[in-house]
Order: sequence, then structure tokens, then C-alpha cells
Amino acid sequence: MTAAGSPPGSGPGPDGATRPGGHGAPEAAARVPVLEVGGTHVVAALVDFGGTTPRVEHGERHPLPADGGPEEIVDRIAGCARTLPGTPRGRWAVALPGPFDYEAGVARYEGVGKFDALHGLDLGRALMARLPGATGITFVNDAVAFALGEAAYGAAVGHGRSVAITLGTGVGSAFLSGGRPVSEGALVPPQGRADLIRCDGLPLEDGVSRRAVIRAYRAATGRERDVREIAALARRGDTAATRVVTDAFGLLGRALGPWLARFRATVVVVGGSMTGSWDVLGPAVRDGVRAGAPQAAGIPWVTARLGADAPLLGAALSGGAPHDAWPPGTASRVATPPAGPPPPASPAPLRGETG
Repeated sequence: MTAAGSPPGSGPGPDGATRPGGHGAPEAAARVPVLEVGGTHVVAALVDFGGTTPRVEHGERHPLPADGGPEEIVDRIAGCARTLPGTPRGRWAVALPGPFDYEAGVARYEGVGKFDALHGLDLGRALMARLPGATGITFVNDAVAFALGEAAYGAAVGHGRSVAITLGTGVGSAFLSGGRPVSEGALVPPQGRADLIRCDGLPLEDGVSRRAVIRAYRAATGRERDVREIAALARRGDTAATRVVTDAFGLLGRALGPWLARFRATVVVVGGSMTGSWDVLGPAVRDGVRAGAPQAAGIPWVTARLGADAPLLGAALSGGAPHDAWPPGTASRVATPPAGPPPPASPAPLRGETG
């Protein structure tokens, strides 16, 4: 059980989209049930807004097979959710990576190396059928949820223009101005997504992602190592590991530097599983920023203050948190969910788009 830092003088309103299942405006609750879905895990928790600061309670983390079938993936997500005490009632908030239609609640994973079996699946409807007591679901991008949590209660408090980068299976990102995500316009990459940046003629994640780093090290040495092991070797001065880290994370800095300068960011908050090796990865990123955009070299890169709680807090703020849970000076902004048919009484076989 953890508590977030004291609310700052300013922070974000929510962002994300709602999913049919309830009618009218999203209901506010002192305790919001949340799910955070990653490439290899799912976390279920309750975020309690009943005190002076929000508290993340009953966090349960379960493994998730990103290459599994649709029934297996959805059942694992719902199974983790059902480990929460009692039967949480009301609107759930779910943070998960793209590509995903957050307004419609439909998965758009295709050729991205994770959750491909969910492509075209109405995940909102599938989860509603498996979560007794749920009256609706708010979906939000996991990097946006992370950014909102850190902007409201963590490392980006007090920054009017912050960027959040998550480093795990891939590269997630969110650009916040005044606590609101910016996903279009000339100041941010397409859709506000770093993974859509092309660098050296290739998609960014072809050069910097878990699979890319592992592949580069295998090509250089013939050995299979995970990113944490490669970073540990680089920390000890291993030549091949150092080159792999320098190339991959220098690329990240070169790709992001011009966008940080254009956006006029005042801080970059880094989260995700790779931040445990930030002492090794960070210098390579900063060198890349200096090479790609010297004018952005002074922008600080800091690791997340809230750790794994950040996306849970951000997701809860996006869907279902009471209005008085917001830091002073901000207004909540939760979209009204469109009316939709009630979910089926029992889970039906799941089928995504084919062909």
C-alpha cells in the first residue's frame, strides 16, 4: 500500500476515453478499480481518493502472455482484476499500450510483436462480460496514464510542459502541456507517439526496444541476453555490450531531441522496466540528444518518482476519480460515455478481425 506525494498547486485533468457499459456521465468514486496492462504483465489495484492524498491499494501483478490467444489474454486480464477484494462496483480505468482505439475500446495490435491475437477485438465488451459490478470502462494509453500520474504527484510536478517516456517492450511517450496530453500538431510526433518517429530511415523501435537491443547483442556476440543483463555487462566495461547500449540509446536521444526542443519541454520523466539500468542507459541518451538537437541538451531527464504507481494513479484520474481528487486549480475532464447495449451475461468466444 502506497500513498502518492502531496498534491501540487497545479496538475492535469484526466485524459482518455470512455467505453460503453454505463450511461450518462462517468460516476465518481472514492475508490477506483484500475488495471495496468503491459507487454508481459497485468496489474490490478484500487486507488483510494478518500484521504488527503491518493493511495494505491491491493496491487496484484500477474504475468501476461503477449503472444497468447484472445481468450487466454482476456481471461488473464480479467482474472487479475477479480483478485481485488470484494466485487469492485462502478467504472474501471484501464491503462494499456497502443495501437488501440481508446474511444471505441477496440484493439488495433497488428505486426507489433504483442497482443496480435487481439487485433479487432472489442476489449471493452469482453472485459465488461467478465467483471461483475463494472458499470463502464475508461481506456487510456499507458504512457499517458504514467505521464498524468507523474505530473499530478510525481517528478513532473510544477512543470508546464513535460514529456514522459516509457522504456519496456517498446518506447511509449506522452507530451503534456498544462497537464493535458498533446497528440497532434507540429510540436509533437504523429499522434504524440515516439514509436512513430523514423530515424536513420527506420522506425524508432527497430533500433531501440527490448527486441532490438537483444537482437543487436546477439548479432555482435552470438549470445542471448536480456536488456538488464546487457546493461550490467556494459556497466562492467564489456565492449560489445557498451557498443549496443551506446548505439541503441544514443539513437533514442537523437530521435527525441528535436521534438523536445520543438515542444519546449522543461523536463523528461522516464519510466518502465529499463529504468533500473538508467545509470548506464541515461548517458547514452543524453549524448544522443546533444548530437541530434544541441538546443535540447539542457532539458533534464529524470526517472519516475512514483514507480509502478504512476500509471495506476494516472488511469484512476482519467476515469472515475471524484472531482475533489484533483490537485487544486485543475478541473476534471472525463468524456461522457456513449450509450451502448448491455454486455452479454456470459463471455462469448472472442474473435478479432481476420484477413
